[in-house]
Amino acid sequence: MKKRLLIVAHAPSPNTRRMVEAVLAGARTPEIEGVEAIHLPPLNAGPEDVLAAQAVILGTTENLGYMSGALKDFFDRSYYPCMDKTDAMPCALYIRAGLDGTGTRRAVESILGGMRWKAVREPLLCRGEWQEDWLAQCEELGMFMAAGLDAGVF
Repeated sequence: MKKRLLIVAHAPSPNTRRMVEAVLAGARTPEIEGVEAIHLPPLNAGPEDVLAAQAVILGTTENLGYMSGALKDFFDRSYYPCMDKTDAMPCALYIRAGLDGTGTRRAVESILGGMRWKAVREPLLCRGEWQEDWLAQCEELGMFMAAGLDAGVF
């Protein structure tokens, strides 16, 4: 049975959709056979999706120094139903930040701490003007998470 990598990412623009596609491409690398990677926008994802997954990648834009409202809504609906059922859930975060992303990172990490999820790497902060090399970094993030899950590292 394949393990599930859930990608909950807010992608309101063409470039942020490209970031999600890059994460998915990395997670779906042909050599990684034991992982199913799925993307759900935050408003479509809920606790049942988290409970069916073995790892999560979160993606958000920086909105007024905070996470997207859509990702906050996902957490609002998932926090208590997942509490005590997803302790140590391996997770990773990427942020598309127009400014510096620190407020967004702090807010998401605060919630992840409350949920007792385990960040398996530093957040990927994509700050400032658009850079094409972010797509390769997103692809690497997806591959890292899927390979680690497939290998049983987390």
